[in-house]
This record gives sequence, structure tokens and C-alpha cells, in this order.
Amino acid sequence: MSRMFGTDGVRGIANKELTVDLAYKLGKAGALVLTQCTSKPRIIVGMDTRISGDMLESALVAGILSVGAEALCLGVVPTPAVAYLTKKYKAEAGVVISASHNPVEYNGIKFFNKDGFKLSDELEDKIQKLIESDFEGINIPTGGMLGRKYIGEDAINDYVEFAKSTIDGDLSGMKIAVDCANGAAYKTSVKALKELGAEVFIINSDPDGININKDCGSTHPEDLMKFVVENRCNLGLAFDGDADRCLAIDEKGNLVNGDFMMVIAAKHLKSIGKLNHDTVVVTVMSNLGLHIALKEAGIKTVSTKVGDRYVLEEMAKEGYSIGGEQSGHVIFLDFNTTGDGLVSGIQLAATVKSTGKPLSELAATMKELPQVLVNAKVPNNMKDIHEKDEEIMADIKEMEEKMAGCGRVLIRPSGTEPLVRVMLEGENQEEIDKMAHDLAKKIEEKANR
Repeated sequence: MSRMFGTDGVRGIANKELTVDLAYKLGKAGALVLTQCTSKPRIIVGMDTRISGDMLESALVAGILSVGAEALCLGVVPTPAVAYLTKKYKAEAGVVISASHNPVEYNGIKFFNKDGFKLSDELEDKIQKLIESDFEGINIPTGGMLGRKYIGEDAINDYVEFAKSTIDGDLSGMKIAVDCANGAAYKTSVKALKELGAEVFIINSDPDGININKDCGSTHPEDLMKFVVENRCNLGLAFDGDADRCLAIDEKGNLVNGDFMMVIAAKHLKSIGKLNHDTVVVTVMSNLGLHIALKEAGIKTVSTKVGDRYVLEEMAKEGYSIGGEQSGHVIFLDFNTTGDGLVSGIQLAATVKSTGKPLSELAATMKELPQVLVNAKVPNNMKDIHEKDEEIMADIKEMEEKMAGCGRVLIRPSGTEPLVRVMLEGENQEEIDKMAHDLAKKIEEKANR
């Protein structure tokens, strides 16, 4: 059996790939692996607003209870709320039912350990092996040894109080527009910003189970870009479905992605002596402009493979305070153990207020190099074709030589879909656009022969 877990838990089309049966088994196996030697262990469960969430929660919780663990169900809350509250409530593990930025037909299940960190590959493999063995050798409890389900009534308030506590002072006098993506941020983000004193303008905050991420949020910020200008806001914040990522919009309506947000945050933290080791952790997808801007500010960068879990692993290992991805996963490890859209949005707004500079001016310290990303559809067993096919390898080498150190080629297999992402970065947009599409076409043609 192929590996069940991708870069962010188990994900697939709900009721087809991510079935009720699989959710039950994941709950059962996850509880057994993550709560060993604990009597009546407690596992926190949260979810986003997808219609399939109720169905999968019921199955997942049934699996948890079947092995004698307790489930504390928080309902609709952001992924980072589950990470934070798992530790605060002293639970043995946390689980989120969400497919993040993906369309409504998808859903996912991802686990956190008792310290609020995503699981290592080794722990995920243990869960999968237990499922594949059909729970061989596991004693199943009966009677009073079964688990119970509880409802977490204070989750939203507890998470909001935490998010607010990550800044000194407030956001009074600021006008902030928020795109909730009809997802898990629709209560927490608005509540936190209002309680911090900001004047909040809200769009896409009416989830119906089907409209999550639909033409809105961090994957479709176009409406928010117009909305910020029309309402003369200081900035806008666009969340994804589970609110672990956030992109910003400056007062002129320009998109400020995760790279810009990290540059702004890192420079601010360095100025107040809170940037550990004067280093930021990013992925290989971060723009070269980020590296240049941080180097000019005397800040080092460390790059990991794509996935906020890998960024986090590097941060935790070396004690770095900030890291993240261009897509808007920004991790402030001094505050939370995962990407936290609300915290990164609050940090950005507080920096705008404290510096007295508009967001457009703060973002201008980084110049983004042109970047092109093209998807090539390939069978799952051909995702490494760019490392084996001599003609494709030669084309990549020729492209890199042509850009003469002022650009790069990056081929990244998707962790959740049958495709590879072809990314080119360089000084000439038209040139790299043609090269990227030509390369993606060749990869697609050769992989599907």
C-alpha cells in the first residue's frame, strides 16, 4: 500500500477517497499510537465548515472512543486553535478535519501531538501500519472502559484571548478588511480584531457548508483587493479554509504574500531584539527577492523542502523564531506550533501601527523577482521523471545556465495530487514563462507515454 499520509495529513475527496471507514480507522489508530500508557486519554477534535465535516467527525470520534480514549469536540475552529488548545488543555493529541485551501469536495484528517506539533513521518507510518495490520493484537475495551465524547464550550474564547495576547497594546484606529473564505476563521478572526479595537470590514463570512474557499479567501484574493481600496482600509487579511494561512493586501490593493510578510516580520523582530539567531526559515519556493532583502538587513535564511511541517521541524531543532511559506503559512514559534493565520495577521497589523508606515512602504523593502509556476499532470509513479530522464535533465541544466545565476528552475512533485509543479524564477517574465510552459509540456508528454 502506498503512503497514506501526504504533506499535510490524509486528504482526498470526502466519501470517495476519504471514506467514513478510513476516518474511523484513523481515529482508532491515531488514538492508540498517540495515547499509549495513558488511562482515559483525551483527544481534541476540530474541523472547518465543509459539509462533509459532520460525517467524518462522527466516524473519527467513533474510532477514538472505541479504544477507550475521550474526544473533546470543539466544532468549527481554525487548525492553529487545535494546535494551541491541545497543549493548553493538556490533551494527549489533537485532530483537525479539514482540507485547508482545497475545494469543498475534498477533506482531510491531520494530527497533532500533545505539544501541538504535527506528527513526524515515523509516527504517521506507525498509524498506517496499525491500520494495514487490521489492528492485529489490539485488545478492544468494553463496558465502562469505552471513551466518551465531550463538547469544548470555551474553545473560541480561549483561542481568541491567546491570539490577542501575542501583541502589546491594541489595533485601535486601524481599519482592517477580512476575507474569511467562508471557513474556520469566520468567528475567531473577526472577534479577535474587534476586541483589539480595530474597525473591521468583513466579506465571505457566511459559511453554508458548500461555499468554503469558493472564489474567495487566500486562493482568490481579488475581491478583497478591491474591497480594501473601496473602503479605504489600512490593510486586508485573506484566510484559507482552516485559517492556518493568511495573505495580506496593502492599502493600495496590492497582494502581500507570505514572503513579504516574513521579511516585514523578521526585520521588525530584529529591530526589537527578538529574532532568534537573526535567521528566517523558508522553503525552496520562496522568492529570491526574499533572500536578497533579508541579506541586506543582516538576516540569514535557511531553506527546507516545501511544507510548513518541514519549516517547523527546522525551527524547533535550531530554536528559530520565524519561518514559513510564500503561500501564507507563517509560523511564529514563540507563540504557536503551526502556521497561524490570525496570529500572523495580527502581528502584521501591529507592525503597521507601531511603525506608522503604510503596508505598501513596509513591503517595498523586498523586490519580488518574476516567478512562473506551471503544473504538469503525471501519473503518481512518474513524479520523479525530471531526475531520471536525460533529455529533461539536460533541458533543466541548459535553462539554468541561460539565466546565469540570476534565476533558477525548481521541479516539485505534489504531495496530494498526480502532478509535478514546474517553477522558474528569473529577471525576464516573458522568457521564464515560455521556458516553464515548454518544460512542463515535455514532462507531461514523456510521463504519460
